[in-house]
Amino acid sequence: MLLTRRAVAAMIAGVLAAPVFAPLWQQAARAQQDPGFRKSKLTIVTERGRFDFNIELAETSVQQSRGLMYRQELAHDAGMLFDYQRSRRVSMWMQNTFIPLDMLFIDSDGRVVNIAERAVPRSTSIIPSRGRVRAVLEVNGGTADKLGIKPGDQVLHPIFGNAD
Repeated sequence: MLLTRRAVAAMIAGVLAAPVFAPLWQQAARAQQDPGFRKSKLTIVTERGRFDFNIELAETSVQQSRGLMYRQELAHDAGMLFDYQRSRRVSMWMQNTFIPLDMLFIDSDGRVVNIAERAVPRSTSIIPSRGRVRAVLEVNGGTADKLGIKPGDQVLHPIFGNAD
């Protein structure tokens, strides 16, 4: 079989490029595995008003370890609520998360304890709660500033026993 220079060059390029792109293939495969997040509605009450979100619930350790990793976008009124079932200190990070996020750390009464704004995509820096929290709500980066969400604001959802 006679191969042209172009065919040989293409084969060599493919062999050399495979290790470079393999992690991208692995990421795509992981992104296809859906941990089955349950959907819900959530409201945040601020001085500026009430803001409704369509959220996914991260309730199991598998779902919580996955979170919003590998997502390329998030609707402006979407988010993910990590429910830890009981109050405790919580730390988050952004490894394998491709979009900037605001993280609202929420106590067992549904009050925002602290906010980490515009967390940097793919960062392995630890982002801690300031005290014990029941849950963390992740929304698009800049949402807290845009809506005027501050510590002390109320988050309404059934896990806090305060949903409308």
